[in-house]
Amino acid sequence: MGLRCFISFKTEDSKYKEVIQNHPNVDMIDHSLNEAIGSDNEDYIMRKIRQDYLADSTVTIHLIGSCSSENMGKQEQRFIKRELQASLYNGTGNTRNGILGVVLPHVVDSVYQGSYSCSNCSGSHNYVGINDSTVVKEFSVNYFIPEANKCSWSENDRYCVLVPWDKFIADPNVYIDQAFEKRSQPVANKVKVFPK
Repeated sequence: MGLRCFISFKTEDSKYKEVIQNHPNVDMIDHSLNEAIGSDNEDYIMRKIRQDYLADSTVTIHLIGSCSSENMGKQEQRFIKRELQASLYNGTGNTRNGILGVVLPHVVDSVYQGSYSCSNCSGSHNYVGINDSTVVKEFSVNYFIPEANKCSWSENDRYCVLVPWDKFIADPNVYIDQAFEKRSQPVANKVKVFPK
């Protein structure tokens, strides 16, 4: 039986959410919001999302598209920011979700930018553009968990899992399981729910 997943997405990327929901090889119980909540009250909407969709989910699949960045403005990103905050929160009535960032095809080149020579350690690293130009802080701060004098992060150093769309859709359960497993790894103790 699949894991209970919530899909966090911008309206512009809803076609990708539908592909995931209808994919025959995705082994998940879908807890995604499919219809708008009939209210203009933002606090009520988020309370309903937390109670009815996120409370018993275990993995949040965050679709990263061209409208997912912090630089889009706080008002524009209020729902995905709060969905990720609720997903990252670990407390009474809510256990922390694993976070899986899926980089959509039209932004792959903005995120995966090849390798570079590091001036800190003189080594070579792959450049992954997870920053305010590509994602909200709730994702970036938990992908590149801040640590003094650190120039590269291994998979064990990151809470959020990141994968390009084509790899995800070829074998979705591998990445959903990987995000789920992060919940019990030591890096889960470094999660920031409300990053500055």
